[in-house]
Amino acid sequence: MHHKVNVNNVTVVLSKPKYSGNVGSVARCAKNMGVERIMVVNGQNLLEQDILQMSTHCAADVVSQIQYFGNLGDALAPFHYIVGTTSRKGSARGPVISPRELAEQLVQLSHENEIALLFGSEDKGLANEELRYCNAIVTIPTAGDFKSINLSHAVMILCYEILTARLDKTAAFVPRMATSGEVEGMYAHLKAILTRIGFLNPENPDYWMMHIRRFLSRTKLYSRDVKIVRGICRQIDWSIDNCGAGSDQAKPREF
Repeated sequence: MHHKVNVNNVTVVLSKPKYSGNVGSVARCAKNMGVERIMVVNGQNLLEQDILQMSTHCAADVVSQIQYFGNLGDALAPFHYIVGTTSRKGSARGPVISPRELAEQLVQLSHENEIALLFGSEDKGLANEELRYCNAIVTIPTAGDFKSINLSHAVMILCYEILTARLDKTAAFVPRMATSGEVEGMYAHLKAILTRIGFLNPENPDYWMMHIRRFLSRTKLYSRDVKIVRGICRQIDWSIDNCGAGSDQAKPREF
């Protein structure tokens, strides 16, 4: 039974950061809380010298190991559990939890799974198409109507809650989940087959896929679950292609 979050399995992912200094500040804040892995996706005109200046020499090792990606899906593909952050709420964004609630969930989850904390750009945050990758969405509570929080401050708050989280009650062991790459492959397969059988409107399939994503995200998907869903999709494909061919026996599918 684990009683603390394994911060070694936690990575901060910055999507479209605009300012080098903010990336440096994020590196410093994350390291303060024991999180030393950072990814930057679609960073625009970032200068390493400015990043290092704001990170200070204490977090220079974190800066030197930052991984840079040009595509969010590629960056997130290895992760099993992805947490999005937003200050905006709405029906399209689904239910949100607090940083403390998230931290409690990660106590057990983080020991067998890679966790990504996903943050959006300083001016716009995460768009809906970025949030679709997320298993959970976190909002940091604020007083009054001013809800915008500095990027590095938001990282510090989440990482602080994760560092200090302790499990005081008995919880079941949480095994390794499906990676984002596996889940995205499943959703692409589902989208194709549901469009083929006429369940999705071909003119706007992503609208209903959003609801399907939300429905399936209520449970933790393991690799075998994903294989079963994709096996069903392959069986439907095979049945459609062989309908009326005179076969009395369905072709077996392995999960």
